[in-house]
Amino acid sequence: MELRTLTYFVAVAEELHFGRAAARLTMTQPPLSRAIKQLESDLGAILLTRSPAGVALTPAGTALYDEARLLLKQVDQLRSRVAIAAGADTITIGTLANSVELAGPDLIAAFREQHPGITVRIHEADFTDPTIGLRTGLVDVALTRAPFDDTGIATQVLRSDPVAVVLRTDDPLADRDSLTLADLEDRPWFQLPEGADPLWRAYWSGSRTDREGPVVRTVHECIQSVLWNGTVGITPIPHELPSGLTSVRLRDMPPSHLVLAWSSANRTPPIRSLARIAAALYR
Repeated sequence: MELRTLTYFVAVAEELHFGRAAARLTMTQPPLSRAIKQLESDLGAILLTRSPAGVALTPAGTALYDEARLLLKQVDQLRSRVAIAAGADTITIGTLANSVELAGPDLIAAFREQHPGITVRIHEADFTDPTIGLRTGLVDVALTRAPFDDTGIATQVLRSDPVAVVLRTDDPLADRDSLTLADLEDRPWFQLPEGADPLWRAYWSGSRTDREGPVVRTVHECIQSVLWNGTVGITPIPHELPSGLTSVRLRDMPPSHLVLAWSSANRTPPIRSLARIAAALYR
C-alpha cells in the first residue's frame, strides 16, 4: 500500500466523484480509477459503490478513510519536522477551504518578492482542526477562520465577512432579505466532527452544539448536505454557491474573521516576515 494511492483514495472519498477528485489531484480519471481498483484488490474489500451520480463510501471505505487521513497527516508532519531540523528554506502554509483566494494575491506577491528563494509548501485541511496543525508542527502558519482556542497562537485579522445561511432555492425562506437564528430553530444543522475545537464548533452551529444534523468535514460535504437533505449550513459572504443553492444574510451572527495564524513559540525568519507583511497589508 503506497502513500500516493492513499492520497488518491482520500481525494475520492472527500469529493465523492472521480472526475472532481482527478481534477483536484491534477491527473486524468482513468489512472485514478485503476489505482482505486488496485487498492480494493490489495485489501480484498470494496471501498466505494459507484453510480452515474458519483460514489459513496462502504463501511470498509469509511474505516480506511479515517485511518488514511490520520496517516497522511502524520506523514506531512514528519516531513515538516525533518525540513525544520535540516534548516531548509521552506515554509508550510495551512489553508482552509478558499482562505488563500480570499486573502488576495497581494500577500503572496509581497512574500515572494521579499523571499524568492524560499520554497512554500501548501497543506489543505478539513474542518476538524481550524488551526490546521499549528500546535503539532504540521504547518508553520495557517490561513484560516476564527474563532478557535488561540492559546499559544498569534493571529492577524486579514478581513471580516458577514455570515449567511445556505438554503436550497426552493426553501420557503430562500427569498427573504435576511434572517435570524431564531428563524432556523426547527431546522437540522450540519455538525462539525467530534473533537473539533469547541469555540469553532459552537460558532458554525449558531452558538449551539446540541443541534441535530449530519457531520461534515469539507465545504463539498456541507454543500451536498444542504442539497440532498435540506440541512442548514452557514457560510461567510462572499462564497460562490452551485446551482440550486442560495444564501440569506444572518442579522444576529457575528462576522467571520479570516486570519493569518502562527504559533507564538515558532518565530522563524520566514514566519516573522509573513506576519509583518500581513500586518502592513491589512492594518
